[in-house]
Amino acid sequence: MRILVTGANGYIGKHVVSELLNMEHQVIACDLHTLNVDERAEKLEKNLFTASDNIFNETGCPDVCIHLAWRDGFVHNSKNHLGDLSDHFRFLTSMIDGGLKQLVVMGTMHEVGYYEGAIDENTPCNPLSMYGIAKDTLRRAMILYCKEHDCVLQWCRAFYILGDDKNNHSIFTKILEADAAGKEKFPFTTGKTKYDFITVTELAHQIASVAIHNEISGIINCCSGKPISLAERVEQYIAEHGLKIKLEYGAYPDRPYDSPCVYGDASIINSIISDN
Repeated sequence: MRILVTGANGYIGKHVVSELLNMEHQVIACDLHTLNVDERAEKLEKNLFTASDNIFNETGCPDVCIHLAWRDGFVHNSKNHLGDLSDHFRFLTSMIDGGLKQLVVMGTMHEVGYYEGAIDENTPCNPLSMYGIAKDTLRRAMILYCKEHDCVLQWCRAFYILGDDKNNHSIFTKILEADAAGKEKFPFTTGKTKYDFITVTELAHQIASVAIHNEISGIINCCSGKPISLAERVEQYIAEHGLKIKLEYGAYPDRPYDSPCVYGDASIINSIISDN
């Protein structure tokens, strides 16, 4: 298959590109810069927000578009999330108008907002951040547009991502930096809240698996399906990387808007991967 990946130079994107190439698909890797993209890919340096309405042809008429491009993904209340929303919509609708028949978009569990328990494709959404609001709005708009224009929409909803930690802004990155700086303790919460953690390489595998399987559409949770406490996962991470730093439990209060336990229902993604 000929697959366009936007945001190909990003934290998730470069792993998705390599995963698709390993599956022996042809990849057009698109981003503002492509310095860190797998050399096997066809690289396309382009600002999609200023692209013409002929963007489908300009990106090589792909069979599938995996839209990962997103600014300030780690800054959940950035004004850019809503400021960029119409540009995302214009790009995606232009691709569909040009002839795109399958669209995969990176979603987030932050579309749901506060929730306790397993999130599935029918869980109501009440986002509590600019990031969640923008993603949820784009999802709703693209459901309508794709339905009207006979385009398969697969909305890959991600949960808590780790791995390749020098290239993200998670708590795992901060722990790496603190340990490297020689700090003995890392201020921490109680760590009792439970989340659904997934490595970026496994997430890339799941996204790639979705893209080459067009029989299932709609919201697809990309997750482990297994809740684990933040304390347990961070302690595991410290042990895995041989770090000397210790967690200082209770230094910060647990945030009142964090669910005590939230995770993804992985039944659909497990079915897709087993079929592949």
